[in-house]
Amino acid sequence: MTRFWHPFADMAAVEVAGELPIVRGEGVHVWDSEGRRYLDSTASLWYCNVGHGRTEIAEAVAAQMRVLEAYSTFQDLTNPVTGELVERVAGLAPVPGAKVFLTSGGSDSIDTAAKMARRHWQLMGEPDRVVLVRRERAYHGMHTAGTSLAGIPANLAGHGRLLEDVAQVPWDDADALRETIERTGAGRVAAFFCEPVIGAGGVFAPPPGYLEEVRRICRDTGVLFVADEVITGFGRLGEWFASGRWNLEPDLVTCAKGITSGYMPLGAVLAAPRVWEPFWREGSGMWRHGYTYTGHASVAAAALANLDVIEREGLVARAMALETELAEALAPLAAHPLVSEVRAGCGVMAAVQIDPGALAADPGLLGAVVPACRRAGIMTRMLATGAIHVSPPLVLDADGLAELAGGIGAALDDLERRP
Repeated sequence: MTRFWHPFADMAAVEVAGELPIVRGEGVHVWDSEGRRYLDSTASLWYCNVGHGRTEIAEAVAAQMRVLEAYSTFQDLTNPVTGELVERVAGLAPVPGAKVFLTSGGSDSIDTAAKMARRHWQLMGEPDRVVLVRRERAYHGMHTAGTSLAGIPANLAGHGRLLEDVAQVPWDDADALRETIERTGAGRVAAFFCEPVIGAGGVFAPPPGYLEEVRRICRDTGVLFVADEVITGFGRLGEWFASGRWNLEPDLVTCAKGITSGYMPLGAVLAAPRVWEPFWREGSGMWRHGYTYTGHASVAAAALANLDVIEREGLVARAMALETELAEALAPLAAHPLVSEVRAGCGVMAAVQIDPGALAADPGLLGAVVPACRRAGIMTRMLATGAIHVSPPLVLDADGLAELAGGIGAALDDLERRP
C-alpha cells in the first residue's frame, strides 16, 4: 500500500496496479527501477527542455547551497543570485521594461497574475474590473484561480464554487471575445488569459491571425492580456517566448517549467510597465501577496545554469528546426487506423489524436494507450482530448526522433491487435 497520494491519479487504480519508480535520467531517456529505458516523449511534464542529467545545473545548486541555501525575500530582503536571475529574465522578456515576480511554479504564477490584475485595477481607481476571461480547452494550473480558469470541464468539476466573475469564450473565435467583453461591460473585465498554443487541452495551435486579433481587442477595450507561457516559454516555440514569435507584447506573462527545465521548482510573472507602475507609486502601500520560496537562492542558481545551457547550445534555434523535424517524423502516424489526426508543426509540441470513434467503440482503449507506449519504450501520457502527448526535450536528435515515432507506431499496432 502506497502512502504517496499521486497528482492527477485514480488512487484506487494505482493501489491495484502499483507504482512505476523512475530512478535515472540522461539526455532524452529515463530508466525505471527494473532497468527499462524509455524515451521521454513529454520532457517529463513539458519542462525538461535541456534534457536529463545535466551535472552543471546540479553543481551550480550545490555551490550556492554551500554559501546560502535560501533566505526570505519578503519586504526589502534579496540575495545576489536572485537579483542576477531577475535581471536576466527581464532581459529576455517579450515586453520592454518588465518587472519580475518570482513564484514556486506555474500554478502559483497564474494565481499571482489573477490577483495582480485585479489589484492593478483597484489601484487605477476601477475596482469593478474583476471579471477574468478564459478560453475553452484552456489549462491554467490547479490552484484556485487556475482551476476557476479551466477550459477543460473535468478539471473544474467536483470542487464546488471557486472564483466568481469568470467568463468563458471559444478557444478559436476572436469575435466571441469582443462580444463577451461588450456584453459584460469593458469596465468590468480585468484580464483575458490566453495560452499562445493550447497545451494540456490537446495541443492546438492558434488559428491564423487569432492571437493578433485578440491582442488588438484587449488593447481596444483596455483589458489586460495575460499570456500563459508556462509551457511555451524558454524555447519550446523556437523563441524565448511565444509572445515574441507573434509580437504580442502582453501585459502579463506567466512562466515556469523551462525556466529551470524542472531541475528546481520555479515560476515567474513578468509584468509590463502598464501593470507594475501603480504598485510602485508612493502611497500605494504593501501588496500583501508572495510565497515562502519567492527568490529562493538555490533555485535561482539552477535557473541561471539552465539558461546558460540553453544559450550555449543554441537550443532556442534548435527548437525552431525541431518543429519541422518533429512534424515530419510524426506525420505518417496520421494514416494509422486508430489515429484521426496528428497535430504538430508549431513548436516542439504535438498530439497524436486517438480516433474518437475507436475510443467510443472500445471503452478500454483509452486506458490501454499509455501502457502500450511504455511497452514500446515511450514514456508519455494522454491529453484531455484522448491524444498521445508529445513534447520532448529540445536536445532530441535524428535518432531520438526515429525512436519516438517508431515507438508510438509500434504501440498503435499493438493496440490495433487488441482482442
